[in-house]
Amino acid sequence: MKIRVYYEDTDVGGVVFYANYLKFCERARSEAFFLRGLTPILDNGHFVVKDLNASYHASAKLGDLLDVSTSLVEVKKVSFKLHQSVYKDKEKIFEMDITLVFIDFNGKVKKFEPENLELLHSLFT
Repeated sequence: MKIRVYYEDTDVGGVVFYANYLKFCERARSEAFFLRGLTPILDNGHFVVKDLNASYHASAKLGDLLDVSTSLVEVKKVSFKLHQSVYKDKEKIFEMDITLVFIDFNGKVKKFEPENLELLHSLFT
């Protein structure tokens, strides 16, 4: 997914604020659902972040066009792990591994239904 760096994404020096890379990755995950006419909020629950590990390699600046890639690493009964990378001109500038847990609307961890497992594989592989 392509993302343009806007003024609101940067600090006073025109460099992307570190937390905004997490937002860029969140947008890419959500966009995968939107492209299918869906949202990340499913009929029987939604996803919350359990864990993430991020590495910053270089900075993006105001006006840069970034590309966010997402790949499915692992699926378990109630969670899945993704690897996401942000590129600027084909150079990897950020990457993270993120684990998301599926919960119901009461906040309880819930096992994936077979159709949700199929959806995850179709979105991120």
